[in-house]
Amino acid sequence: MLASAVRACQDDNGSSSSSEEEEEVKLVTWKEHYSSEHKILLVGEGDFSFSLCLAKAFGSARNIVATTVDTQLELVKKYSNAIENMRELQDMGCVVLCGVDATTMSQHFFLTTQRFHRIVYNFPHVGFAYPEANACQIKLNKQLVKGFLRNAKVLLKKENGEIHVTHKTGEPYDKWDLVKKAAKIDLVLYEATPFLKHKYPGYTQKRAHGRSSDAPFDLGGCTTFKFRLT
Repeated sequence: MLASAVRACQDDNGSSSSSEEEEEVKLVTWKEHYSSEHKILLVGEGDFSFSLCLAKAFGSARNIVATTVDTQLELVKKYSNAIENMRELQDMGCVVLCGVDATTMSQHFFLTTQRFHRIVYNFPHVGFAYPEANACQIKLNKQLVKGFLRNAKVLLKKENGEIHVTHKTGEPYDKWDLVKKAAKIDLVLYEATPFLKHKYPGYTQKRAHGRSSDAPFDLGGCTTFKFRLT
């Protein structure tokens, strides 16, 4: 009787331990390049639809910090769903920060105390001061990318940290010299993969500027460039 009871107890403990291990494994969720175990900083979010896509995939947004350069008032004027998406993210545990400039974000009072596994900037753009292919417009966008990379480097975890920039490819976008800009500040291109929007349900790329700020822009060919510290 005693031996049977001991075996039963051992079986119960083993089963319980196994179930706990299985549950722990299930809690780690991936959405393409991003994991629920990663501490993720999203930069330059438009209507927060990309952040919300990740949060829904993870079942939580507690590992996400989502930022935008816009104020809440600007978000209301520019996007039809931004405030609703922002509130849903906050309800899921996300830290949402407005008025964060990508080129100075490492000095932000909250971000300066944080370090991230993944720092993500989808389709950086300063807005149209000139036509897209104009040399002055290209220069402005290059300055934005350079400032972002410098600041992201400061906020990146040294071990296995990655900076992701999703960027349109072809002319005139190749003239932004994204990879060269990164190399100059000791960031190495780890991988470049095609960006496939359908992999991120609910995400809508926004023009963000002008009268049609809430309208999507044509993606065409685009790539996610992944950089690591050298």
